Amino acid sequence: MNRIGDFGFICGVFFLFYLVRTVDFSTLFVLAPFFSEIKIFIYPFSFSFLDVICFFLFIGSMGKSAQIGLHT
Repeated sequence: MNRIGDFGFICGVFFLFYLVRTVDFSTLFVLAPFFSEIKIFIYPFSFSFLDVICFFLFIGSMGKSAQIGLHT
């Protein structure tokens, strides 16, 4: 589970850096509305690029939260 979470997090950060060229939160929050119209077309579906980034970051956070039982 940890490798899947790491892969999702790396993909999310990579796509975010590819789109905005920064990973600084204050810059990302300011620029996010300007990138909301960018779409990815995978026949026959269309996805917002920001939705894909959020999905990968969510997969990364799920992979890390699956380790809660290992802390004790």
